[in-house]
Amino acid sequence: MQAIQAIYTIWLREFKVSIRERSRLVAMFAQPLLYLLVVGKGLTSAMTLRTAPGGIDYLKFMFPGIIGMSLLFTSIFAGASTIWDREFGFLKEVLVAPVSRGAVALGKSLGGATTATIQAIILLALAPVVGVSLTAAVVAKILVVAFLISFAVTSLGVAIAGRMKSMQGFQMIMNFLVMPLYFLSGAMFPLSTAPGWMKILMRVDPLTYGVDALRGLVFSSTLIQLPLGGTQRLSVLARATGLIRWSLGFDVGVITVVALVLAAAGAMSLSGAE
Repeated sequence: MQAIQAIYTIWLREFKVSIRERSRLVAMFAQPLLYLLVVGKGLTSAMTLRTAPGGIDYLKFMFPGIIGMSLLFTSIFAGASTIWDREFGFLKEVLVAPVSRGAVALGKSLGGATTATIQAIILLALAPVVGVSLTAAVVAKILVVAFLISFAVTSLGVAIAGRMKSMQGFQMIMNFLVMPLYFLSGAMFPLSTAPGWMKILMRVDPLTYGVDALRGLVFSSTLIQLPLGGTQRLSVLARATGLIRWSLGFDVGVITVVALVLAAAGAMSLSGAE
C-alpha cells in the first residue's frame, strides 16, 4: 500500500509539473503540430515520389511514425527531470524516505508516459488532416500502445539519468540514442525497402515494433478506393506490401517485455543513485 501511494505521489507531481508550466503547455500543443506540418508535410512535398510502396499516400504512411516521434522525444527527455531533482535536492529527500526506490522510478516513468500520451491525443485529433479516419475503439487501442511505448522510453531516460551527474552529459547520450532509435524504427521508410544490414538494426530497435503497432491500428479503420471499384481497409494493403510486418499481439508483446526490462533498469539505476 505504501509503495502504491509513493508511485501515485511521484506520478502526480510529474504530471502537475508538466501542466503548470506555461512554456511546457505551449510546447505540448505546438510540438505535435510542428511534427505533422513541418516534418510530415515538408518531407512529403520535398520527395519526388509522393507514395509509399503499394501506392499509399506518403503522409498517411508517415502519420503513425510522427506519433512515434512525438512519444519518443517527449518521453526520453522526461528522464531529465531526475537530474534536475538531484540538483535541487528533491531526489535526495525522496530517496531517504521509507519507500522503495523502484516505486520512485515507476512513478517518474508513469508521469512522463502520461505527458507523452497527451501529446499523442493531440496528434490523433489531427488525423482527418492527413485523410485518416479513426473509430473510438481504435483510438483507445492506440492510446494503450502509445502509453506502453512512452513508459518504456521514459524508463530508459530514468535509467540513464539515474547514473548521470550533469544535464550536459545526459543530453549528449540522449542525442546519440534518440536519432538512431527514430530513423531505424521504420517511421520514415519501410523495413522492406531497407538494405540487409539496416534490416538487422531495425529489428533490434524496439521502437520498430511500436511504430508497426501504431501503423496497423491507424490503418485498420481507414478505407481506400480500389481501382476497379469498391473499398478496402488500408491495413490490408499495407500488410500485403510489407508496410506492416507483424501482428498487433506480437508488437505489443515485444513492447511490454522491453518496458518491463527498462522499468527494472530504471529502478536499479535509482537504487545506486545518491
